[in-house]
Amino acid sequence: MKVGKGIFFLHTKKKGKEPLLMKNDENKIREKRKDEHVRLALIEGPNLHSHFDDLAFVHQSLPNIGWKDVNLQVIMPNLVLKSPLYINAMTGGSERTGKINGDLAKIAKATGMAMAVGSQHSGLRNQSLADTYRIVRRNNPDGIIFANVGADIPLDLALRAIDMLEANALQIHLNAPQELIMPEGERDFTDWLPQLEKIIKKVNIPVIVKEVGFGMSRTTLRMLKEIGVQYVDVSGRGGTNFIGIENRRREKQEYDYLSGWGQTTPISLLEAQTYINNMEIFASGGIRNPLDAVKCLSLGAKAIGLASPILRVLEREGLEEAIEELNHWHDQLKTIFTMLGARNIEDLCTCPLIITGEVREWCEVRGIDVAAIGRRGEW
Repeated sequence: MKVGKGIFFLHTKKKGKEPLLMKNDENKIREKRKDEHVRLALIEGPNLHSHFDDLAFVHQSLPNIGWKDVNLQVIMPNLVLKSPLYINAMTGGSERTGKINGDLAKIAKATGMAMAVGSQHSGLRNQSLADTYRIVRRNNPDGIIFANVGADIPLDLALRAIDMLEANALQIHLNAPQELIMPEGERDFTDWLPQLEKIIKKVNIPVIVKEVGFGMSRTTLRMLKEIGVQYVDVSGRGGTNFIGIENRRREKQEYDYLSGWGQTTPISLLEAQTYINNMEIFASGGIRNPLDAVKCLSLGAKAIGLASPILRVLEREGLEEAIEELNHWHDQLKTIFTMLGARNIEDLCTCPLIITGEVREWCEVRGIDVAAIGRRGEW
């Protein structure tokens, strides 16, 4: 299937038929794609093995704190979060996904979590779809909400996306592999870095530059730091796989072999160690349980994004069950903090973390000092 902007060239399977040119309404294409993304994301199950399994804390027999002493609040420049967990960008742009956004906003309100919407391009191009995003602010009027646009967005539309939600921060997603596999996706990314720089200079709320599940390298972080980016979500491989999702939307599904593309979240955080103290690093992608989240925080992440784990519970069990599940996550975070003797996220970064297996091999090739991380807090 070859695709142009708003036009599909479909090949019929009957012999003797010429390719059929079909003009489609671009808005309808976008709505259909949004629903397909949700459907295909729910098909994927959580990974049983993960690079998180190559990370292990050193047990502390004398924690010297109580459960009640743990404080999960995150304080950053221009952004304060009640919880280090946030609902990451998922959806919006169709009737079905608008309802999901509304429910996610209720979950965020009930649990005190921040929330990001999915890409707002549909709502910016078609005002009839803007309400599938605005519902988030209506359902959570006092919450922390992140707007979301792509790196190719002009400044004026980025500002409109912020206004649409009265957003507290703006996510700008980087998704080159997804666009390239997407039948109707973009093919030219030469303007992304200068466009990011323009937005960073003009937007007066935190701008979070976010991968969509392919991870980041220290080279990427250096480039972002040089143009003034302060907030980054490294969003590694291991969660929702947008190469896999877009490949399933292709007629021949010929890109199966790229399903393992990119860096995992643990590797991305280790790549980011040089920037932990001068950038605000978020982590997402493949977080299976509260222990994975604590490992991210120990490697310097300030906040942890969850997407498909929340969506699965919401879609299969309902709103109240999703709220209950996330409240359990918060309780379990405090339990693990207590076992490690960590009163807060800053304390976690002094807990020794042993790195083995494939993650250690990557670090050795890349010159990342895993031994120092394993000796943290020791005399």
